[in-house]
Amino acid sequence: MNRLVIPALLLVSFSVSAKGLPCSIHPAKNTPTSALPGLAKISRADAQQAALARIKARSAQVADGELEVEHGCLIYSFDIRIPGKTGIEEIQVDAGTGKILSHKHESPKQEAAEQAKDKASAK
Repeated sequence: MNRLVIPALLLVSFSVSAKGLPCSIHPAKNTPTSALPGLAKISRADAQQAALARIKARSAQVADGELEVEHGCLIYSFDIRIPGKTGIEEIQVDAGTGKILSHKHESPKQEAAEQAKDKASAK
């Protein structure tokens, strides 16, 4: 019986990211950034449309967006601004299915800290 449980648990662990979010594409750690668009199954435009639909604010605008590997998952990540509201809405979309994986509000302070972290890791 134990022989069946362990492989099943391994299969489950490969379909869930480190954040605990299910995702469909898990690029190898050494995959170059230039190869990521070839792995995505949905277009950036379709992912952006899904992200904006989640916001439900007609005046919302994408301030930034990228295709990236985060916690082992290939995702589109969008920073969306809503006029009259401080901070941004960060929405992560599965690059394989178009499903929303994460939606969180970042205050201006959190947004600045994330930008500083991204800038430091790019060096």
